[in-house]
Amino acid sequence: MKFKKIIYMLFIAISTSLVGCDEWLDVNKDPNNLSELTSPEAVMPVAQLAIGNALMGWDMGFAGALWSQYWTQDHTSSQFKFLDEYDETSFSTAYTNLVPFALNDLKAIKANSEVGSGHYLVAEALSIYTWQVITDTWGDIPYFEALKGDEGLFSPKFDSQEQIYADLLARVDALLEMNFSSADISDDYDFIYNGNVSAWVAFAKSLKLKLMLRLSETSGYNNAEVLAFAKEGGFITETAKISGEIWEPKDGKRHPMVEFDDAGYFDNVIASKTIIEFLNTNSDPRIGSLFTATSAGTYVGSIQGDFAYDGDTDGNGTADQDEEYSLVEFDNKSDLILMSTWEVNFYLAEVYARAGDSAAKSYYDAAVQASLDYWGVSGSVTGAGEYAEWPAGTVEENIKAIAMQKWVAYCKVQHIESFIERNRTKYPSVNAVEIKTPADRTDVYLNFPVGDFTISVAGLGKLSGNLPSSPIYPNAVITRNTNKPQQKTSLGQKVWWDQKSGK
Repeated sequence: MKFKKIIYMLFIAISTSLVGCDEWLDVNKDPNNLSELTSPEAVMPVAQLAIGNALMGWDMGFAGALWSQYWTQDHTSSQFKFLDEYDETSFSTAYTNLVPFALNDLKAIKANSEVGSGHYLVAEALSIYTWQVITDTWGDIPYFEALKGDEGLFSPKFDSQEQIYADLLARVDALLEMNFSSADISDDYDFIYNGNVSAWVAFAKSLKLKLMLRLSETSGYNNAEVLAFAKEGGFITETAKISGEIWEPKDGKRHPMVEFDDAGYFDNVIASKTIIEFLNTNSDPRIGSLFTATSAGTYVGSIQGDFAYDGDTDGNGTADQDEEYSLVEFDNKSDLILMSTWEVNFYLAEVYARAGDSAAKSYYDAAVQASLDYWGVSGSVTGAGEYAEWPAGTVEENIKAIAMQKWVAYCKVQHIESFIERNRTKYPSVNAVEIKTPADRTDVYLNFPVGDFTISVAGLGKLSGNLPSSPIYPNAVITRNTNKPQQKTSLGQKVWWDQKSGK
């Protein structure tokens, strides 16, 4: 089957899958009876695209960007006010893509593949990855009894995230113990690593590192154990991504963010002052790759969640709603990233930093450089005297430096990971500034807390001065399952591993 024909079939499959959304939210239903397939390779790219579309799609792409304070709602429209003011939202579209779509496909691939084969490797690695994204997003979810509708189990119990993580780590260990030296993968059907078995083994090993470090604030975390694993090496050296080269300039065949842009949704978002001030103040060369410049050649952002204000914050005689702000643009050749080399190097830097090992610096420098290289910008920001130079300070100071650069590196490519990791590390920190009067607004504008998050102006009273922690459960998950827990009452409910003090 030729590459273009595969693409054509994939977009038909994905478009069809989004019809009848409520049925797709049934975590125990296999809508395509994929277990009957004799060749698992046919659905592998469909599963990969479903994961990618979830990560940078309607829910996780936009909410991750607004809650990471990359973007904010503009002053003249209303599409994303609910996200900027912290209204309860469930991420039901992302859940659709990840649970009944991707995970059922991956289950079918494993069922039709020999253990130890290349297709089994890809399906199990992506299954573990997908469950990690799901539980890190929602917390406790149906896991051990999920995807068993074919066995007559239609109300799976919810499992604790702690139990889920223990099983995911056991699964990735089992996968890494297998011998894949004779395995192969059809490169035409693998959009991520083009059939490179060694790259998939490295992906699984990098995934284990991610799972281990995600538990850094829990009582069971053992950095010596994680450090020993880190010293084994064998992690990804190539970003796990769906290349932008697969997209075509046609409706339904473009990068999901380009589809949203074409539909006018990017008329609703502008750059957040939080990220713009950080990049501007530090002359970060990535700013032009992440945001558009104004007609004056400058980069301007709006205070997070301040869309309702109709005055003139900066006192230049132009009302905020008439100001020219920096915008976001996505090229149709943009990649969909699952796991980046900078992400893994940041993890390694943190593990070594927690051990007080000077090797942390080299991984940190490599991570930042990988981000610069990805955007094709020249120069450095980590050299002697430069703003992102390795601090060589206390463990906490080093972790903060890593987290801050991770926040920048994830902009425009890994939004939900940015949101999740900020909740784990609590960096950028939250500044307690409040805007309740015009004088407050002027003071914040003139003395902006560069490098800190601010609570959205519109969401100030919603979460008792805190940032969102996790979405609520999709209605279909709650209404159809007799073993359901109580619905979350707000976005403030933390997942289990989110135990570090701070907002």
